[in-house]
Amino acid sequence: MNRNNIWIHITLAVVLIAFAAVVGQIGRWRASLRMASTSHIETVHRKENVMGRPEVLVRFKPGVDLNQVRAIAAANNDVLIDEIESVNGLTSIDDLDNADAKAVADSYAAMSDVVLYSEPNFEIRLDRIEDTKGNLIPDTYKKYTFAPNDPMFADQWALNNPASTNNGMRADLDALAAWTKTTGSEEVVVAVLDSGVDYTHKDLANNMWRRPALIKAYTDDELGTFNDVRGYNGVDREADPMDENGHGTHCAGIIGAEGNNGFGVAGINWKVKIMPLKFLGRGGSGTTEDAISAINYVIDRKKAGVNIRIISGSFGSNQYSRGLEDAIRAAGDAGILFVAAAGNDGTNNDRLPHYPSNYDLPSVVSVAALDRNDNLTSFSNFGNGSVHIAAPGKDILSTWLGGGFRSISGTSMATPYVSGIAALIVSQNPKISVTDLRKKLMSSVDKLDGLNGKIQSGGRICADKATE
Repeated sequence: MNRNNIWIHITLAVVLIAFAAVVGQIGRWRASLRMASTSHIETVHRKENVMGRPEVLVRFKPGVDLNQVRAIAAANNDVLIDEIESVNGLTSIDDLDNADAKAVADSYAAMSDVVLYSEPNFEIRLDRIEDTKGNLIPDTYKKYTFAPNDPMFADQWALNNPASTNNGMRADLDALAAWTKTTGSEEVVVAVLDSGVDYTHKDLANNMWRRPALIKAYTDDELGTFNDVRGYNGVDREADPMDENGHGTHCAGIIGAEGNNGFGVAGINWKVKIMPLKFLGRGGSGTTEDAISAINYVIDRKKAGVNIRIISGSFGSNQYSRGLEDAIRAAGDAGILFVAAAGNDGTNNDRLPHYPSNYDLPSVVSVAALDRNDNLTSFSNFGNGSVHIAAPGKDILSTWLGGGFRSISGTSMATPYVSGIAALIVSQNPKISVTDLRKKLMSSVDKLDGLNGKIQSGGRICADKATE
């Protein structure tokens, strides 16, 4: 063996010894962090990975490539599950030791030389909803030229609440006047980020989005290719976003149940395209990572040429997620408005934040709920600094599973009304920016004394004003 070969072998040996030392130190460092933190958080941050979901979301600093991420994860007995393409450096990581999610997140956060932030993959649930019967509204709407012939329209007080039934006051979205100008457009796509949608429902089928033949199937570098003919299912990581809960189907009907088709109810858009994004399962819960992956899908489809202008999100949590905030910011940068439910705890969001509605982003609109008398409902959250607009949200009749219809209540119902009116605006102004769309919504309200100091706009959204 010549002298040069000897030095090469010595150098390799030194490198291997150094690498083993670093791996050992990382393992000891992480183990000590887990031991130090478990005692006071194990009852709060228990592992919620019952479906094999990643425990943590980690955003690495610029310059840290995926090979380095995989090496860091492997050194901690973890595995990289997915890279979230819409947020640079954000990854989902699964811990193979079945460790506490908060401790795993803390261990990555401590690697401050390579990590920007790390957080548990929190569970997210639907906002509470109430079954109700609803009340019949007298059939006084027929004087309008643009009243639909849907047989259950008389029960949809949010769209038409005649003054004769409400002490001389009109407490609705003024949809009939708006429909004299536009009833929506099939060129506008609204993504419903929820429990999926029953796309076979007779009152929704003609308004459901389908991937155009000229647009290739969605491909994720880590998760593979999805035949996303009807949308995205982040719960089961497959193509079929069929609703098993009902909540998403109800929200979809508020936005775009087919109007004037002689059947069922009318959406605020008679014509629109609804893209189902399923991230909540049968029981109404999902995770932060599931929501982010669905938003990531929307951004990809937008870049591929799908005219997605609005994401409607009727869910929430009191857990702040920087990863979810970054994903919604990326959607806004891609030209997509995010409409979010303010929450159903009857509390002030300025003091007790509710997410994603509390993310202070120029593309987010937070929505409170009103009853048929224009009063803020007892369950609706509010906040002059963080809740932007109010809309009807009590006893709202819409589509349900199995081809049915149901009346339920919540800011979950108010949110799609605002999303739907945003779609009406886009149908008239196809090139409107997110900034101008949000500004148009904020200025298109009927001021209500009862909302002064509680809602930033001080009013209920008005479809007629929005479509002027």
